[in-house]
Amino acid sequence: MSTLVTTGVRLGVDVGSVRIGVAASDPEGVLATPVTVIPRSRRSQADLDAIAALVIEREVVEVVVGLPRSMSGREGAAAESAREFALALGDRIAPVPVRLLDERLSTVQATRGMRQAGISSRKGRASVDAAAAAVILQHALDAERSK
Repeated sequence: MSTLVTTGVRLGVDVGSVRIGVAASDPEGVLATPVTVIPRSRRSQADLDAIAALVIEREVVEVVVGLPRSMSGREGAAAESAREFALALGDRIAPVPVRLLDERLSTVQATRGMRQAGISSRKGRASVDAAAAAVILQHALDAERSK
């Protein structure tokens, strides 16, 4: 027996040092798809503004930010950066909630999926971030549905 997922579009965010991948769900919260890649700005406010614009445009009800951990579960500098980004984003888009989700292997899964679709790693380097955001968001949607 599966529980109904709260309706509304969710955004998935994969925060990297060079790019931020963004994905969105359908309004029913079933399927996550890549949306865009935002180049990281020296002004972090510009990154937040770009995501905030997507939140408004798509009437997002929740944002899921990937938390990069090592396979052992340890958190390093990338995880700290993702936490800081999620906090700043939460302040920027309140009252829309922002939560963190373990993203171990999301980029690996995204890269594998793109390779299976015939997209070379060289051509797909930028879009792999949006695909990784979709993997993160899909995990969140699937977990919510299985509860």
